[in-house]
Amino acid sequence: MRRHGWDPGARRWRLTALLGVGAAALALVVTLIQLVPGSPPSTRGTSPDGDKVHGTPATPPRTTRPDVGWGFTHTQYSADEGPGSATGRVERLLSGTGLPQNQHIMGWGAGNPEPVEGRYDFEEMDRRIDFVRASGGTPVVTLCCAPDWMKGGRAGAGTTDWSQSFLETAPTRAHYKDFAALAATVARRYPDVRHFIVWNEFKGFWNNSEGRWDYEGYTELYNLVHRALKQVDPQIKVGGPYLVMDSLGPRRKENASTALRGSWGAMDQRVLDAFDYWNTHKAGADFVVVDGSSYTKDDELLPDEFAATDKLTAVGEWVRRRTGDLPLWWAEYYVEPADGNDDRKDWSEKHRVAVQAAGMIAMAKGGASSGFYWNPENKTGPDCPGCLWTPTDTSGGGRALPLYDLVSRFAREFPPGTTYATVRVAEDDVPNVRVLATGRTVLVVNTLDRPISALVDGRRFTMKGYEVKWLRR
Repeated sequence: MRRHGWDPGARRWRLTALLGVGAAALALVVTLIQLVPGSPPSTRGTSPDGDKVHGTPATPPRTTRPDVGWGFTHTQYSADEGPGSATGRVERLLSGTGLPQNQHIMGWGAGNPEPVEGRYDFEEMDRRIDFVRASGGTPVVTLCCAPDWMKGGRAGAGTTDWSQSFLETAPTRAHYKDFAALAATVARRYPDVRHFIVWNEFKGFWNNSEGRWDYEGYTELYNLVHRALKQVDPQIKVGGPYLVMDSLGPRRKENASTALRGSWGAMDQRVLDAFDYWNTHKAGADFVVVDGSSYTKDDELLPDEFAATDKLTAVGEWVRRRTGDLPLWWAEYYVEPADGNDDRKDWSEKHRVAVQAAGMIAMAKGGASSGFYWNPENKTGPDCPGCLWTPTDTSGGGRALPLYDLVSRFAREFPPGTTYATVRVAEDDVPNVRVLATGRTVLVVNTLDRPISALVDGRRFTMKGYEVKWLRR
């Protein structure tokens, strides 16, 4: 699916954003994250090998659980840059929420971390991690992408080819160990980052000759990175495979799974095969990561935009049957197809928020404990469709938008370890609402673009078109 755009002038990606229900019980578990006393020596100015680097000193390590909850991924434009009044506004907005914030090591707002073998540049990565710290977030790092010299670029050139095709190239097999060593360097530099995702969407791992994913190559890279990170600190949490869980519409018969399908379409069997290989041959995993959309590879929302989110539940249940108790993360999730410019501007914001809420409900019903909203900010505003806050390029920016309210409240009400409760919905209302509940909270989404009267959890109330309503039990 096409959802990534490239801004060559900025040297970095512009990526446009685009629960099984058990017995009634009180949702309770919230992980307390504490700083470990004592601070390691500063790493400012040198790499582990003594080479000069840019950036700030390391901070004390943290301890945490394998699952981190619902948050977002920083992309090219985010609140680490802009006038202090705007960036400070976002820091205050996030302060106290503990929302997990994900950042890639190269691209998506970060420069080339190792432009020449053995020499590092973490200036932009440092700024992002510093923002996560300042805003009180839980930092997560995605180990993608690879410096040029690891994937066929000219060795020792110190330059970076930021074209989309080259950025998405995987390291050559001869450099898998070099990438693992870079991952270890990143882990040592940021000891408070306890969660690492290995690679992104199998980028560069396609076997053209066999017409399938190169899951052997990815798994070999994953296992080397897993080993390297655990050598830095056995308590570091590592996850993969970050596959795009593509589905096919009824017109596509080839590669359509016969085992995993629904009204939303059929899964691409090649994706399921890749997942099963990684799951069987992985060296270990502390959590499992997938990526995907509710729509098909042809951007079909089947049978409609709300019912299509049932795919996210089905995929989650399929993954959990294979991985048992491992926490399930959605590194990216999409419910609104993009246009030819990779923009998502056709829906009204209330429509967008309603379908996003339905998608998050579907992921939680499928067993997910963590999910990352992609791309919290665009370059300019003020409308910024699909953003979490208004762009921070002006002094008045950094103000919360409706999607931020949804993501932050969903994270607060449904943290990892939540016990979900059964809620009664009147039979006539079942097609019109999506519901998720705990012993104290009920989230209700109106799937219609008109007012309705609904009977949920023994209470009747009215809802505006596409309204997202929170109830206390």
